Amino acid sequence: MTWQQNFTPIGDSLVLSSLVALIPILYFFWALAIKRMKGYVAGVTTLLVALAVAIFAYKMPAGIAIMSASQGAVYGLLPIGWIIITSVFLYKLTVKTGQFDIIRNSVLSITEDRRLQALLVAFSFGAFLEGAAGFGAPVAISAALLVGLGFNPLYAAGLCLLANTAPVAFGAIGIPITAMEGPTGIPAMEISKMVGRQLPFISVFIPLYLVVIMAGFKKAMEVMPAILVSGVSFALVQYLSSNFLGAELPDILSALVSLFALAIFLKFWKPKTIFRFKAEAEVAATTAHVHTTHTAGEVFKAWSPFLILTAFISLWGIPQVKAALTGHYEGTASILKAVNSIGSSLTFMPTVPGLHNLILNGTGDPIAAVYKLEVLGAAGTAILLAAVVTKFIVKISWKEWAAAFGETCSELKLPILTIMAVVGFAYVTNSSGMSTTLGMLLAKTGALFPFFSPVLGWLGVFITGSDTSANLLFGNLQKITAMSVGMDPLLALAANSSGGVTGKMISPQSIAVACAAVGLAGKESDLFRFTIKHSLFLILIVCILTFLQSNVLSWMIP
Repeated sequence: MTWQQNFTPIGDSLVLSSLVALIPILYFFWALAIKRMKGYVAGVTTLLVALAVAIFAYKMPAGIAIMSASQGAVYGLLPIGWIIITSVFLYKLTVKTGQFDIIRNSVLSITEDRRLQALLVAFSFGAFLEGAAGFGAPVAISAALLVGLGFNPLYAAGLCLLANTAPVAFGAIGIPITAMEGPTGIPAMEISKMVGRQLPFISVFIPLYLVVIMAGFKKAMEVMPAILVSGVSFALVQYLSSNFLGAELPDILSALVSLFALAIFLKFWKPKTIFRFKAEAEVAATTAHVHTTHTAGEVFKAWSPFLILTAFISLWGIPQVKAALTGHYEGTASILKAVNSIGSSLTFMPTVPGLHNLILNGTGDPIAAVYKLEVLGAAGTAILLAAVVTKFIVKISWKEWAAAFGETCSELKLPILTIMAVVGFAYVTNSSGMSTTLGMLLAKTGALFPFFSPVLGWLGVFITGSDTSANLLFGNLQKITAMSVGMDPLLALAANSSGGVTGKMISPQSIAVACAAVGLAGKESDLFRFTIKHSLFLILIVCILTFLQSNVLSWMIP
């Protein structure tokens, strides 16, 4: 028996229905920011609240609602949870074998300054990982690296979530942008151009913002030359590549240029004072620091697990390879055809019982529902293979390797439960129509819609944890609304993606991923309280920029 989505279930009133649709979101804010619940408790109870609203307010059949939650939970386990497990495992291997001590010293040889380390690791290296893999890997790996360097775990997680703002719109080889072309009919290249005329303003600002948060404005001014090298090089390449090459490479190219530009710059320029955190500064005042020097070969060996990781996830991101890994390759290359046969046998797409084609959307079309289990094609599998290669490089026994993997899985039980619960919440919110209700309300803002347009993307990413999902969820609504109020639809689509990047840092699944990576399971509320104010500040900047581009700076629209 099918069920028709109704976006105004409360007295046919969009306002009243929106207030009800907000209940799970407001509950989640309250649970983390005010009540300070542990992440898994907040995640599970938010899912229960969303189910209650879907069943009793939106009249969604209980069976359909529960199966929708199960679809989200499975997606939370694979690919998202799998990425976290393998990322933390790879990091743990380098720690257990002593290689991370060499990594730490190699970074210290570039700079001992915590401000500059954050720019190198959280901003540039994290952006590279976002461009190649996405789906939580950038924050997980870069945050773990910062913790290994000596950063406070909460600070490391928060800084990496903030730094991840710059690259998200072009993450995972440009998928958020290319995914929007289908439902909207607007070429991905045009959307890429417009996003590339918004996001660089945020990208050039983020390095300064990060350092100000870490050390204050005065201390940020001390390293302004380095901040400018990092931010300007990133933003310039992001603009050029998005406008002349397309959506696939802006993150990777911007990150590499920024990383190497800053590393080379620091060979010739040093800050007058070395910034350390307060506790470190007290130790430094009484202790002489002696850093062990290592040969180039030792440094290369220590970094090789992450270089191999980079190679694997970059390979996994190539469209033809991705197609072969998931059993969808239709080309003629013999190697890829062989991979395709293996990928096909390891890709499972069973329909979700009690849900598949049983929900009818606003136009009366049935919505397909499958458990998407791409075992070989998952980015987590690429990271696991990097861990297998690493085993031979660091010369650890299979017994120790397996023990480290088991230890990682045991440590991440509750974080994975949190991720499964919050992704389940996202799926219930979408399938019940709650997300669309809220989107329709924002679309009623008329002449102010250019200002509120990015908020749709922010809301979409907060709910789904993905800029891609938010673009698919609200892309067509953005286009239709923009045309009705006289706004350029291309600007509205770009605003959805640019606004979405500022919601990533407070998304429940992003919070859970970051806490899992740095060993702060149960401290999700502290991280949420750290990021929420920055998310609101940055979305305000994007709203103002979009409003100006619609009304004053329209020459910026391609």
